[in-house]
Amino acid sequence: MAAPWRALWRALLRPRGPRAEPGGRRGVRALRRSPVRVLQPQSPREQPPPPPPPPPPAVERGAAAPGLWYEKAAAGDRRLGKVVTIAKSKKFRDNHGKVLLEGHRLIKDALEAGAVPQTLFFSTVRHLKLLPEAEIKRASLVKVKFEDIKTWSDLVTPQGLLGIFSKPDPAKMSYPAAQLANSLPLLLICDNIRDPGNLGTILRSAAGAGCEKVLLTKGCVDPWEPKVLRAGMGAHFRVPIVASLDWHSVPTNLPAGTQVCVADNNAPSSSSLPRGAASAPVKPSPRAAPEHQDEEGAAIAELAVQHYYEDWAKAPLAVVVGGETQGLSPAALGLAASTGGRRLLIPVVPGVDSLNSAIAAGILLFEGRRQLLCRHKQEDGRHKLPVPG
Repeated sequence: MAAPWRALWRALLRPRGPRAEPGGRRGVRALRRSPVRVLQPQSPREQPPPPPPPPPPAVERGAAAPGLWYEKAAAGDRRLGKVVTIAKSKKFRDNHGKVLLEGHRLIKDALEAGAVPQTLFFSTVRHLKLLPEAEIKRASLVKVKFEDIKTWSDLVTPQGLLGIFSKPDPAKMSYPAAQLANSLPLLLICDNIRDPGNLGTILRSAAGAGCEKVLLTKGCVDPWEPKVLRAGMGAHFRVPIVASLDWHSVPTNLPAGTQVCVADNNAPSSSSLPRGAASAPVKPSPRAAPEHQDEEGAAIAELAVQHYYEDWAKAPLAVVVGGETQGLSPAALGLAASTGGRRLLIPVVPGVDSLNSAIAAGILLFEGRRQLLCRHKQEDGRHKLPVPG
């Protein structure tokens, strides 16, 4: 029985590989391995160039008239919002010399006065056809949706027309001929007018009264603020406006021999004003005017007081109107005293507060205009009288 067990054990121990080659060498199946390729890092110069950016969308253009081309803003164009937001900042207006105008009438007045347009945003071509073609050819014309203008407009009912202009220079403007023909030697000085609506209304009254010039001292609101422009109703392009003046430079902007009168919100009541106060002489010298001190100890020149409807307007004439909160500055009163000016009183019913600055300015300017015209007619009549032989 031992022989069969030996044969079985040898069979189990026999390797199951390929048969042994002659000579005792066994075949070995080798594993084939492909060589590994080592990639070296590429230098920046050898890197492939980035793919070119996609081409910008084609700008759609249109013609409002022969030679008058405009661009149609594409969907998602944010230029209008960015420009309007930036142009409403006083810092931007001062640093870049640009202002924002809105509405057909205001933009047309600006173009006719010689203001330089840079960009006009409009909703319909009809707006362009109502503007001077020669002037708007110099600007970039962009057609946008009315909803976009309505989003950024300050008006309750926007007209669909916005413009970015270079800040006008009064010395380079061409004011309307009718305005110049009816201008009088009458100037307005605004002192601490900080309410935009009041300043715009005052400028409108100054243009209506035929003022020769309007001077704004430091402390007044920026005349190119949108609310001032809206209240001015085009007065910015009918009368020269010189802004941000200190009181030392105000006299250099006045004609020689100008008499300066003031309207103070803190004027005394009419009951305490003597009837003959208007006849009190005031010498044109700052030393001749009596002074008192305010709460802070600053010297304030005393001025003769008279009613506004009494005779006080002599050409050339300047009227100073102070703000409702701060009132007139001591420098304004000192300038009036140095020129022999008066403090003009507008009497009101007892118990009523002082008048609004814009209302007071309108009353004094138109009364000054009336007195100047009457004085001019009287002088003309005297010259026409025959000289006795």
